[in-house]
Amino acid sequence: MESFKRNISLLMDFYELTMSNGYFVENKKDKIAVFDLFYRNNPDDAAYSIFCGLEDAINYVKNFHFDENDIKYLRSLNIFNDKFLNFLENFKFKGDIYSFEEGSIIYPNEPLITIVGPLIDCQLLETALLAIVNHETLIATKANRIVLASKGRNVSDFGARRAHNIDSALYGAKAAYIGGVNSTATTLAGELFKIPVSGTMAHSWIMSFDNEYDAFLSYAKLYPNNSVFLIDTYDVIHSGLANAIKVTKDFLIPNGYKLKGVRIDSGDLAYLSKKCRKILDQNGLIDTKIVASNSLDEYKITSLIEQGAQIDSFGVGENLITSKSNPVFGGVYKLVGIYENGVLIPKIKISETLEKITNPSFKDVYRVFNKENRAIADLLTLHNEKIDQPLCVIDPSKPWKNIIFEDFTIKNMRVKIFEKGELIYKIPDIESRRNYVRYQIENLIWDEEKRFVMPHIHYLDFSKDLYDLKIRLIKDNKYDK
Repeated sequence: MESFKRNISLLMDFYELTMSNGYFVENKKDKIAVFDLFYRNNPDDAAYSIFCGLEDAINYVKNFHFDENDIKYLRSLNIFNDKFLNFLENFKFKGDIYSFEEGSIIYPNEPLITIVGPLIDCQLLETALLAIVNHETLIATKANRIVLASKGRNVSDFGARRAHNIDSALYGAKAAYIGGVNSTATTLAGELFKIPVSGTMAHSWIMSFDNEYDAFLSYAKLYPNNSVFLIDTYDVIHSGLANAIKVTKDFLIPNGYKLKGVRIDSGDLAYLSKKCRKILDQNGLIDTKIVASNSLDEYKITSLIEQGAQIDSFGVGENLITSKSNPVFGGVYKLVGIYENGVLIPKIKISETLEKITNPSFKDVYRVFNKENRAIADLLTLHNEKIDQPLCVIDPSKPWKNIIFEDFTIKNMRVKIFEKGELIYKIPDIESRRNYVRYQIENLIWDEEKRFVMPHIHYLDFSKDLYDLKIRLIKDNKYDK
């Protein structure tokens, strides 16, 4: 599903335009460059993240253009070359894009997306690509952690009203669904992205009636197949649950229906859920589900389950939709090469902060699997570098180690999305992307990577040629004081 029909091409940092104007004036507009989009650290000290946002990134690139009002505004700033603005009037992305597929498990410092094309084309995409990928990857990753914590129980996104404005709610719901939640309360996301929607009542429904019993009875008559009652408006056990059971016996059961569930939104969820389960079972309502909400996240859900809480379904709001515990996904966008007369000249950024030294050149990303088809490492190589068995690789954090892979299989983790500006990739439907996440979690990665505390860190190794190139560039660009 494409983004809202609006032109957001000027959603960019101003320096992208000042640099592009400079490239144009300096006759560099046709120079071919290579940029990588990658990130340095997983949120919440996790072992991996879930790549998300590719569909919306594709739609952004496909529709990228400057309309009449954009050009008029830029001209009014009295800073840009007129010929450059004329160039922008007919602008269309002309490069190639390689990317991980949406839903892929990803690791720090590997290029998630590589853009190869005219320098201006690559530069102008920076901010929007980062905004899309950073946000949706962050929320998909948080959602996946919450789903893992729930251990097979239903999880629904309740976050729209606490999201950071409308787009965050909408695309956050989409990313959360790809990450593994079962449904969303955000109706527009349901319509646009074909996500299951869920929701019943708020406290205001109950308070609008003279008493709780009448509120539940009215709702049961309206929605007899979906009777889920919110039972914490007044008193969970003595009022809410008691009235839910009474309506069930007075109306639902005599008319051939069941009480689908009760929801608790406050109080001691572990204690109250156990108490409710016991009373429901004593009244023969063993199929009635207990739903819990109230500022939940993966840590609280883990604690509730460890306490023996009798909760069948979790509604998760602000801690999911804002990834409250770690609300920034630190994706960056860096130049890694420039073609001169058809020859790639690798580029590197050097910093006194070790993690900010970039990995140069146009690269490929492979995932290495053992005989049991478990992922044992990711491998960065130079683009189109030949890979043989046995394979000698280098751990860049411990280059003295002698690492040799034998009897392995590899998968190139990226596919070509755009070729010479034309989309050549068919976007899988949202269910396929969601299923891809689940398949990898269940079959390809190690259980030790899924821990919330001190998880196993997946290895990212370099081919010898790439490692040697990086060290040579560091030495060549070393500044001796």
